[in-house]
Amino acid sequence: MQDVSTLVSQAREGRPRAVARLISLVEGASPQLREVMAALAPLTGNAYVVGLTGSPGVGKSTSTSALVTAYRKQGKRVGVLAVDPSSPFSGGALLGDRVRMSDHASDPGVYIRSMATRGHLGGLAWAAPQAIRVLDAAGCDVILVETVGVGQSEVEIASQADTSVVLLAPGMGDGIQAAKAGILEIGDVYVVNKADRDGADATARELNHMLGLGESRGPGDWRPPIVKTVAARAEGIDEVVEALEKHRAWMEERGVLTERRRARAAREVETIAVTALRERIADLHGDRRLGALAERIVAGELDPYRAADELVAGVTGTS
Repeated sequence: MQDVSTLVSQAREGRPRAVARLISLVEGASPQLREVMAALAPLTGNAYVVGLTGSPGVGKSTSTSALVTAYRKQGKRVGVLAVDPSSPFSGGALLGDRVRMSDHASDPGVYIRSMATRGHLGGLAWAAPQAIRVLDAAGCDVILVETVGVGQSEVEIASQADTSVVLLAPGMGDGIQAAKAGILEIGDVYVVNKADRDGADATARELNHMLGLGESRGPGDWRPPIVKTVAARAEGIDEVVEALEKHRAWMEERGVLTERRRARAAREVETIAVTALRERIADLHGDRRLGALAERIVAGELDPYRAADELVAGVTGTS
C-alpha cells in the first residue's frame, strides 16, 4: 500500500516519480483511488486544460511538443497526457513516452505521461479525468491532453478540456471532413498544420466557409479562429497560444469556464455512479433474482423494462 499523503506532498513539490505513482493508482483502479481523490480535491481547479484532437497524421504530437516549448518560455509548468492505442498484448500504450516529445524529458517543469485507451472509445483513456486531476493538484499551470487520433468519433475531449483544439492538415481529406458532423463541431480553436504544403490555404478557406454555414452565434459569442502552423518548425505556435489565451479570457469574462468545469464534474460523478451500479449488476449474473426475472419475461408475465426496474430497485435498495 502506498502512503497517499506522502505521494501527494511529493507531487506538489514537483517530484515526477510521485506524480507517476498517483497516476498509476488511477489507471489501475487501485483500492486507494478514493483516498487519492479525497486528498487531491482541495488542491485542484487551477490548471488550464487544453485538448488537442484530429485525425491521425495531422501532427498532434509535434504540435503538443511545440506548445510545451512555448508555455515553458512563459515559465509555466506543463503536464501532458498523451493518449495512445492499447497494445493487444500488454494493454499498455503502444507509443510509450512519445519520441517526438523527448526534447522535454529532462525538463523538471514538464511532466509527460502516455496513457492507453484500453478499448475506451472517444479518443481518451477511461482514467483521463482523474489523471488530469492529479496533474492539476501537482501544480501544473497548463495540461495538454492529446487524443489518440480516431477521426470523427473523437469528440469526448470536448467534455474534458477547458479549450478544445482541432488540428487539420492539407491533403488528408480534412476538407471533406469539414462538411460532416462530428469532430469539426467541437473546436474552440482550429489549427491547419503543415501549412507549408500545397493546399493549406484552400483547407483554411473551406474550413472557414463551413464554420460560417454552421454558425448560430449571437453578438459577443466566441467565433473559433483558424490558425495556420508548421509545428515542426514552431511556426505559428505563438499565434495558437495567443488564441488559447483569448478563449480562456472570453470564458472567464462570461462565466463559461466555471460552467464547463461544473459540467465536467457532473459527468465525472455520473460516470463513477453508473460504473459502480454496472459492477453491482454484473455480480448478479449467477444470482437467482436475475434468473427468476428472465423466466418471467420468457413466460410473458413481465416485460424487460419492468424487469430492469425491479433489478435496479433490488441492487440499490429502492422501491
